[in-house]
Amino acid sequence: MPPPAQLLTAIRAEQARRSERAERERIRARTAALAGFVQEAWHVLEPNQPYVHGWHIEALCAHLEAITHGRFLALGLENRLLINVPPGTMKSLIVSVFWPAWEWGPCGLAGLRYLTTSYKEDFVKRDARRMRDLVSSAWYRALWPHVALSRSGEISFANTATGSREGMPFASLTAGRGDRVIIDDPHSTETAESETERERTLRIFRESVTTRLNDPARSAIVVIMQRLHERDVSGEILRLGLGYVHLMLPMEFEPDRACRTPIFADPRTLDGELLFPERFPRSVVERDKVPLGAYAVAGQFQQRPAPREGGLFDRAGFGIVDALPPIEKWVRAWDFAGTKKRPGADPDWTVGVKMGRGTDKRFYIVDVVRVRETPGKVRQRLINTAGQDGAAVGIRIPKDAGQAGIAQVEDYVTALAGFIVSAVAPTGAKEVRAKPLSSQVEVGNVLLLRGPWNETFLEELGMFPTGGHDDQVDAAADAFNELAGVLPGEGLIEFYRRQSGVSPAPELPRHGWSIPSGAGAGAGEGSRIELLAPAGTGMVIGLSGTRYTPDTHGRITVLRADAGPLLASGFSYEAEAT
Repeated sequence: MPPPAQLLTAIRAEQARRSERAERERIRARTAALAGFVQEAWHVLEPNQPYVHGWHIEALCAHLEAITHGRFLALGLENRLLINVPPGTMKSLIVSVFWPAWEWGPCGLAGLRYLTTSYKEDFVKRDARRMRDLVSSAWYRALWPHVALSRSGEISFANTATGSREGMPFASLTAGRGDRVIIDDPHSTETAESETERERTLRIFRESVTTRLNDPARSAIVVIMQRLHERDVSGEILRLGLGYVHLMLPMEFEPDRACRTPIFADPRTLDGELLFPERFPRSVVERDKVPLGAYAVAGQFQQRPAPREGGLFDRAGFGIVDALPPIEKWVRAWDFAGTKKRPGADPDWTVGVKMGRGTDKRFYIVDVVRVRETPGKVRQRLINTAGQDGAAVGIRIPKDAGQAGIAQVEDYVTALAGFIVSAVAPTGAKEVRAKPLSSQVEVGNVLLLRGPWNETFLEELGMFPTGGHDDQVDAAADAFNELAGVLPGEGLIEFYRRQSGVSPAPELPRHGWSIPSGAGAGAGEGSRIELLAPAGTGMVIGLSGTRYTPDTHGRITVLRADAGPLLASGFSYEAEAT
């Protein structure tokens, strides 16, 4: 019999082996799921950073597992996945590092071959190094010894089971094949707005990606990125309807855009609820919005990019001046916040836009008040601002339906005794109410007095109607409509007709208007004719969406398809366009 000391040592060694064996079994059981593997393997790659979990990690992992286990294929879907999430949410680590290592190890699929790419080769190298460090670590090798590297390079490596990882910058995605093609950020934030660079990236995506698959029917393509432009790779996938399962998780929840996939629904319910508050609390999100600006926030945070220019308002159409001409009429229009401020939400703003009509018949926006305050403080803000503006500045406020709206108006009118106050009930779509203002912006008739509020104002109007807020749009549109005399619910043509004193034309069916007989016989809807506009008419928009501005003699040349409604609204026929 061995000495007691030797026996004790042997017992302790056996206990240690059993403990290690139990720990390995615990880890193997937990890493049967990708999310468990991410948590267990985290310490290998980030030994000095504690792991922070979020529900979105479970969502990412569930969709990647659906590819691994063939769940999408079983549902009759393509093995394609598009992921749009904000920066800093572990997208590259999960998709480009942990997922391949998980498939090789815990899933026993060491023969899988990966083709990985990003717009920048440095990022391809970074993620290749991370995965190589993970699968060659003592921790990983002890658990999954069947994974052994046979070739190890800076950007590519292979294992003894014929599995491999080949990396290359996206611009060079013209060679090699894989069972998984992982495209991680194909666009650079610096070049995504360059049409030339963006179209080059889209061409590579359209022409090269599907030809890089080992099995066209079963191999997978995963695209993961933050949105940078409406015509980025994500936009192209969605526009062409390429059959990708689309996991879209904005930083702040928007109920009308809640993500649903065949296997998942965004669990958030509150407007503005954050995606990853454990790492990005409200204070951090609001701080980071400031340098990004509204355009980048919409794309990179909210995954709904909109054009900087070319929406309803082209910000380049606004002039900025340092001095004002004589102003013949003033108004400040208010738009009151419709949502209550609450923790975790991005509520509406209360906005007051001060606008004047100059003796040059142009419109000048000179000040914007924009606050998030309680109703009592908003009331006092309105009174104080009116006092600062003076009695010469008219005040326009919205009149909501119902007794509460009537009571609010009565209270405000009483509190603003001595001022000219108009209360107008908003009618029609916001875009319709804003069109009279946008038409004047387009022809250069709306200018801003230089001030610190300019950029925020221009960002919001440039994003309208797809931006996160439209409070400044509503207030500016109401101010313009008050000055210009646009009636609630009135369209452009009706406004111009009324301004010119033209009596209402009889209601005509869509194709009931007539052009003089014999004029343009046989001409198609795409031919053009000349019309004479009623006196004082500015720019008009035809049914085709084309914008027309009369010349100095009041003549406009329009598409035949647009002529009928204009003739019905007081325009007169002149001649066929030559």
